[in-house]
Amino acid sequence: MSEAVDQGGAPARAGLFDDLPEPGETEVRQAREQAARKRRQGAPRLREPDRSQVELRASDLESLLPQDHRARLVWGYVVRQDLSALYDAIKARGSNAGRASIDPCILFALWLYAVLDGVGSGREVARLCAQHDAYRWICGGVSVNYHAINDFRADNEALTDELLTDNVAALAAVGAISLERVAQDGMRVRASAGAASFRRDISLQEHLAQARELVQTLKSQVEADPGLASRREQAARLRAARERERRIAQALAQLPEVAAAKRRNGGKADEARSSTTDADARVMKMGDGGFRPAYNVQFATTCDTQVIVGTAVVNAGSDMAQLAPMVEQVEQRLGQAPEQWLVDGGFPAHEQIDAVAHKTELYAPVPKSKPAKANCEVAVDQGAKAPRATPPVSEFEPKPGDSQAVAAWRKRMNTDPAREIYRDRAATAECVNAQARNRGLLRMPVRGLAKVGCVVGLFVLAHNLMRTAEIAPQLIGWGPTAPAMTQMAR
Repeated sequence: MSEAVDQGGAPARAGLFDDLPEPGETEVRQAREQAARKRRQGAPRLREPDRSQVELRASDLESLLPQDHRARLVWGYVVRQDLSALYDAIKARGSNAGRASIDPCILFALWLYAVLDGVGSGREVARLCAQHDAYRWICGGVSVNYHAINDFRADNEALTDELLTDNVAALAAVGAISLERVAQDGMRVRASAGAASFRRDISLQEHLAQARELVQTLKSQVEADPGLASRREQAARLRAARERERRIAQALAQLPEVAAAKRRNGGKADEARSSTTDADARVMKMGDGGFRPAYNVQFATTCDTQVIVGTAVVNAGSDMAQLAPMVEQVEQRLGQAPEQWLVDGGFPAHEQIDAVAHKTELYAPVPKSKPAKANCEVAVDQGAKAPRATPPVSEFEPKPGDSQAVAAWRKRMNTDPAREIYRDRAATAECVNAQARNRGLLRMPVRGLAKVGCVVGLFVLAHNLMRTAEIAPQLIGWGPTAPAMTQMAR
């Protein structure tokens, strides 16, 4: 390979440091002696990590979290709530026998913080209570197990409903929310049941007979030979068999309701099916177009502050009959109905519009009119003889059979101010639905309408807690000026 040359004919420098002077013999000898001296001294001495050693840290739980931590916000809210119903149910009192109960404030705060943290499993919450500083701070040294955590979530639907009423009433009292405009929407949440668990009447009868036979067999085995297996194993098998029998019986009890819904929708009643896993669940069309067992969760939210003022859980896949009950619920909570109510096209059935017309002003899209059939009368002008098509009637014009409220709704939605008002529906309702899904409301961890209602109630309280921290922090003891908390609530 030929050597590169510059313009003057001299060899070009190929290296970056070729212009540096060559080291002398003395420098080379000193460097070699220094390297040999290091080798004679041995390997380098390092402080390597040892993650198996046990550490004892002397610190209190109070110092684990900063003053603006979200766990402190949750606890400040919980201790200000009326939980007297939970305290009245505690049996361990005074010097009576029995173990002291866990403070209901701890269990309530754990679930609110878990919802905000996106945790939906009782076992996971119990694990975090032993490992995560925020959960440890909430527990305050009290040991909790997942049985107590799950039981609290599943048994307090009435409590969450009362707390929601107190929350929105307090916000309305200080002027933090207004009832000028409310948006309602439903979101379908996957149920804890498989598609293969839905069976017809004949199949359910067969499974019920098999379940009852299994229960009798297990009872006979226990009575004939009590020492056949451990008492705990016997009790567990018998309990599981009885639970299956109970679920199948509930599925059979739900069949008449499912059959009636089939008939209303034009289907065949003999095709009605019910789930042996969650009898209250229904097969619904989901957002991706597929059909899966689910529940229909309804939220009514103020458009100015996005505070949830009404909630419901139903097992009907359609929103058509959910308008009037939600308006009535909000009216009972706050003593008055909102001035304007915004819903999507799945809500405005005519009977629902008539039911709320004297309470609120409805804003919902009007379905487009179907094309009119051709008129068979013969046209005689200018000698032409041909069928003349009837001009299409606008969907905003009153139709035969429309009530006064329905006609007024059609006329209202044909105005520019109404279209401008309706823009707030998606910005409010869809945002609240997205926040609920981001916090884990994707699949129900419990079964049955009552327990599902408890889970949704916790999500609603957690959502309103963060909104309260931004619009009225003084209600939860956070102070009128809390820039750190305001930033965190966003």
